[in-house]
Amino acid sequence: MINPSLPPASVTATRWLAVGSLVGLIVLGLAWELWLAPLRPGGSWFALKVLPLVVPLAGLLKNRMYTYRWVSLLVWLYFTEGVVRAWSDTNGVSQVLALIQVVLCLALFIACAWHVRLRLRNAADRARSLEGATQ
Repeated sequence: MINPSLPPASVTATRWLAVGSLVGLIVLGLAWELWLAPLRPGGSWFALKVLPLVVPLAGLLKNRMYTYRWVSLLVWLYFTEGVVRAWSDTNGVSQVLALIQVVLCLALFIACAWHVRLRLRNAADRARSLEGATQ
């Protein structure tokens, strides 16, 4: 018998995909602006752009549904930056890093949206099964 208190594997997988892609965006943003291809030699203050990404990390780790919802909106700012820099930067390394950022943003959005959908579906299924068990 399956333990009803444990989430299904798909919910766990989307959770870890969201956490992994968020951590990937944080690491990429820091490495990009400090060492790999900074806007100015020696590093850039533009590395501070990752600070808003650190805030939701705790909420994702605590599996808070609200965090998944607003991160799925926040990520589009970083997606837009990645697309613009992939198109306009003249440095080839920076363009590749921007494309990696775009891929991580898409992974994060898909993981968050899918996670919310699966959790809502599981909650509805659990409510129906409890309702059927009481009758």
